[in-house]
Order: sequence, then structure tokens, then C-alpha cells
Amino acid sequence: MILGVCLLWTSTWAVTPPDEGMWLPIFVERLNYTDMQEMGLKLSADEIYSINNSSIKDAIVGLSSSASPSGYFCTGEIVSNQGLLFTNHHCGYDIIQQHSSVEYDYLKDGFWARSLEEELPNEALTASFLIRMDDVTDSIIPLLSDTMSEGARSSKVRELRSNLEESASEDGKYNVVVKSFFEGNEYYRFVYQVYTDVRLVGAPPSDIGKYGGDTDNWMWPRHTGDFSIFRVYCAPDGSPADYSEENVPLTPKYHLPVSIKGVEKDDFAMIWGYPGSTQRYMTSYGVKFSLNHFNPSIIDLLGKTLEIMKEDMDADREVDIMYASEYASLANSWKYLIGQSRGVKRLDVVDKKKKIEDEFTQWMNQNEERKEKYGEALNLIKKGYEQNEGTIKLMLYYNLGLMGPGIISYPQEFSQLEKQLEDIKENPEAPERTIALLKEGMVDHFKDYNPPTDQKLLAGLYAMFARDIPVEQQPEFFKEITNKYKGDYNKFAAEVFDKSIFANEDRLNEFLENPKAKKLQKDPAYILSGKVMEGLLASMGGYRGSQGDLNQGNRLFVAGLMEMNPDKVFYPDANSTMRLSYGSVEDYFPADAVHYDYVTHLYGVMEKEDPTNPEFIVPEKLKQLYETRDYGRYGKDGKLVTCFLTTNDITGGNSGSPVINGNGELIGLAFDGNWEAMSGDIAFEPELQRTICVDTRYVLFIIDKFAGATNLIDELTIIE
Repeated sequence: MILGVCLLWTSTWAVTPPDEGMWLPIFVERLNYTDMQEMGLKLSADEIYSINNSSIKDAIVGLSSSASPSGYFCTGEIVSNQGLLFTNHHCGYDIIQQHSSVEYDYLKDGFWARSLEEELPNEALTASFLIRMDDVTDSIIPLLSDTMSEGARSSKVRELRSNLEESASEDGKYNVVVKSFFEGNEYYRFVYQVYTDVRLVGAPPSDIGKYGGDTDNWMWPRHTGDFSIFRVYCAPDGSPADYSEENVPLTPKYHLPVSIKGVEKDDFAMIWGYPGSTQRYMTSYGVKFSLNHFNPSIIDLLGKTLEIMKEDMDADREVDIMYASEYASLANSWKYLIGQSRGVKRLDVVDKKKKIEDEFTQWMNQNEERKEKYGEALNLIKKGYEQNEGTIKLMLYYNLGLMGPGIISYPQEFSQLEKQLEDIKENPEAPERTIALLKEGMVDHFKDYNPPTDQKLLAGLYAMFARDIPVEQQPEFFKEITNKYKGDYNKFAAEVFDKSIFANEDRLNEFLENPKAKKLQKDPAYILSGKVMEGLLASMGGYRGSQGDLNQGNRLFVAGLMEMNPDKVFYPDANSTMRLSYGSVEDYFPADAVHYDYVTHLYGVMEKEDPTNPEFIVPEKLKQLYETRDYGRYGKDGKLVTCFLTTNDITGGNSGSPVINGNGELIGLAFDGNWEAMSGDIAFEPELQRTICVDTRYVLFIIDKFAGATNLIDELTIIE
């Protein structure tokens, strides 16, 4: 939501350390290969990235819930010649939760398929393999004009991108995405093959895969076995195919060997994956907007939501399973924003941004041509953020507050049915098709829905809206609720749930058996959902209106910076396209007289154990293996490494990314960043920024010695 761009920079214009940067692999040989060799890379450039021969890029997978994704929520890597895929436990958490119930509690007990027949299919999980990428800037930029309005420019870019995507799709064989880089100064095309049959193979119990829970999230030292296992399937001829019993495991172009040799300080490490977004060159105006307006509202809203959900989850295991995935996702974002705000302040990021802006302004003012070209860049950015300051809180409170409860958001799916019921005489068959789809969706909705919890969310979030949004900004429908119930939002919520067909599955099924437009139009939740959506769209008007200024300002600012520093090597912002970063295994010093080692061990799991805290429960079998030091070939000198640190540059979307040594072998899975560098998406701090990785030795130990899933171990190419 907050605009920005990644750029090679530090607090001065000094040379950036090699650890910084999420690089497009197409440019590795030209920009990074020599540095990587000096740090310990033993592979050729073609072994890293090639479109003609198998290479590491062919083992890297983007995970999505879409059959034609434009971005990825996590990364995975292929580790066997039968399409076996490793990713993080938290990346597979939603899938594991969907398969879980009180009877089959895979979140609590774990899941291990002992044969292909036991692997579990997933409707909403896809794996994308990059076929190639290419620079299409010259097919877009020359067809644009500086005199175009931002609206006209955006429209033209969409047209050109669509044509470029279609031309490379080979009649739908490939999913093609053209993306903007450097705030619209460059464009690249990415051609993917998407596999839609991806099955759950294995997952440790959450007491291992989520060990430390929210307390340890974003923290070091860490002792989390954050991995899960899937398998990619295809048609017998090797082509992508939807789930079918006829499908077979994919034979990949390349798979990563798995090293259990271990890591040492200063070892080379590279990470591949699909980082989501960064704002490394966000201006000081954007940073202040985040600190003062954007982050605080989201932190407050998510905090209230989590508080209400947690109370019911702790009281009932069935409710805990229902909301486990949603809670984990919200809690991760909530803690991240708290850490980001703290880090940005502590590291004086605003002042560092101002210094760069001052240098830019001084350079620009030295030349009339530059002033003519770039003179409005910072003014446009400042104007855009100032315009957003007065609207962002109301928009967020509409979105996460008033629209947050399921009984308000879910009725939006029925708006098409209402129109069809009103026009039933003209098209009598239309409602039947829509009802069939709605009934399918109901199964998923009510599977993870607890009406008493949602009723508490409705009361709590609406009370929060009344408290935090000035009366003069509150919509009339909300004032009417406040007056009618005299500020008693618990009473209001109880009446909505008492009267609405959306409060439980039985009522909604009864309605769909004999649907009437008037029934929908009189439903209190449906009425309120429509009014909230209308208000949300209105509140977004100001935000949308500012985007033209922000887009133009950022594009000019970045173009000017590139012109100002012609000898600098720029790297693009993260935008959910394949990147690699490279660094080394390192410790760090987070504060005066404090030193953190670069590895943790299984004995640290035991030190943290707290039987009274569900975040720090240790499974009995894991304790037995520890007490007997039964580590097999994965331990050394009576110790077993669990996690390690690297200096690699990553962000969200890199979860599950492979950590690869200089020989091209998998040594770990990236799963988190460290608390001291939570400002990293905005400003990279090389002395503090670390990537937290689960060691492959711990992963294989859990699969082999804890779970006894030797069928999976036998598939791997293990380097000892």
C-alpha cells in the first residue's frame, strides 16, 4: 500500500556490501558472479541460471492459491527426482489446518504420508516454475509520453503489458506476467509453468514446526523446525493437470541435493525465492506517513482482533483449529509492524532518507534541465502523502474494523444473487448456477467459522470504531446504530446474530432452498454489509486520488537518482518475482555487550521448555531422542544444530526459500528475520540484518528419527 523502491544504497553513497540486494538472476553473470566466487561460490553462472540447460532456477517454486498467479505467498524448492518439495511449516500451515479436525488433528500431531497413496490433495495450492524472464522495457517506455496524464499512462501500460503477456503464453500453455521495476522506469516479462496438483506429504507437529509461537516470532535465538513437505504432480505425459488419480509425481528439470555437512561461520550462502515487496527507497515523507498514520491504525485493529480470537481459541480446541491459520497470519503482520516502527525510529531512518533527498535536491538544482525534468518529484510525493493523512485511518477502520467480522464481509458474496433474484423473470436459470456455487463456498466458510467468536468481533471492532473515529467522520448508518443501542455494541451484535441468515449454516441453507430477494434485502447483516462496503469505497476515493501524484513523483525521483549516480549498480525492489541474494553465515552483536552466536542447538529447545505455555511444549518423543542423544548422522559431538543465521537480504515471500552453499547444496530453509532489523524492508542495515534459517540437519532428523518417515529420506540426494 505504501509506495517505494529498492535501490543500492547505505546511509552514504558508499559501496553497498554484497549481502544487500535481491537480484534478478538473469543479470547474475554481469553484476554479481565475481563477488559470489570470491565469497565461496563454486558453480558456474550457467549452473545457477540458464534457460537452455537445467540449473538451480529450475528447482525454485513459487507457491500460490491461484492457477494463474501474479505473485506468491511463499517459496518452495524441489529436493528429489519425484517432485518432492520443501517449504516452511508456516507456509503450509493453512493447508495443514484445512485437513485438520478434532479427530485428525494434524496441527497438533503432525502428518506423514508413508506412501504416495496417503498424500493429501489440495484444491487451492499451485506451484509455479519459472521458464524464462526477459527485459521488455523497450516495448513499453518508448510508447509512453511525458505529456500523458497518469491515468492515460497507466491505461497504455496495461494495454502493452497485456499484449506482451499474451504473445508469450503459447495459447495458455504458460502463465505470463509483465511487471514494473524501479517505479515504472523498467519492465520485465516472466514466463511460468503452473502445476495445480500439489499434495501434502509431511509436516511436524506444531510443537516443533511452530515452536516458540508468537513469543519467538521475529526473534533470535530461535529453535523452530519450520518446515513442511509437499509433492508436485502432473499428467502422465509430464504436463500440468488438475488433481486426478491418474496423475504421477513430477520429474523435475533439476532438484537440489541436501547437505548434512553443516555450516561454519563465514560460509557462503545464497537464497533463492520470491520476495514480496520492499520499500528501500521510500522517501522520508513515506516513512513518516507509515510511522504516524498507517502502522498505528493497523497495529490497534489487529491487536483487538487477535485479543478476541485468542480468548475463544484458548477455551476450545475446535475453535483453536478453526482460527489457527488466520490467527497466525494476523499475529505475524501485527508483530512485524510493531517491530518495523520500533526499528525505523531506533535507526533514525527518517533522517537518513532526508539526507539522500537533500543530496538529490542539491544535484538537481545545479542544472536547469534537471530542474525542469525532476523539479516536481519530491513535491508530488509530499503532496500525495499529505492527502492520504486525512483519509487513511478511516479507510483502515472501514476495511479491518467495520468489514472485519465474517458476518459483515461474507454477505458480499451474495450481491450477485440478489440482482439475479430481482431479474428472475428475464433469466430464470441464473440463480440456480449462482446458488450451486454459493453452496460450495459455504462449506469452506462455515468449516472455519465460530458464530460466538464472530459476534464478539462484531461488538468489539464496532465499539473500537466508535471510540477512535471522530463523530464527524462517522457515517450516518453507524451513528444510527450507536443511538439505537445507546452505545451498547454487545446488544447490537447479539441482535444482528439473532436475526441474520448469515449467522449459521442451517439458516443460510434454508434460505438457499427457497431464495427471495426481499429476504436478503431485509437481512440486518446483508444491509449492514452493503452500507459498510459503500462507505469503504467512498473512503478509498481520497487514497486513489493521491496515487497519480505518488506514482509520478516516485518514478521521477528514482529516475533522477539513477542519473545522479551513473556508476552505481541498482537492484530492483522486491515485487514477487524470482530473486537471489548472497551473503554468509554470521553471528551478530545486537546491543552493547550482547553477542548472538550463528547457530542454535536442540538443547536450547529443552532450555525453553515450559509445560504451562502452549508455545513452548516439547513433544515427548523429541525429549527422549535428546536424552539418549539419538541424533543419527545428523548430529555431531553430542549436539544437534536446529537453526542458523546468514546475512542474506530477504523479505516476506522468501519464507521457505532454499539456503544454498557454494556447491549448490541445500543447507537450510529461510523462515524469518531478526527483531533488531525490522526496518529492513525500508532500510537495509548490514551490521544487524540477519536471516533466520532452519538447518537441514534438523529437518532430516525430524523426518527420519522423530517421524520415522524413511520413505522420504530415501528419495533425497544427501551429501554427507
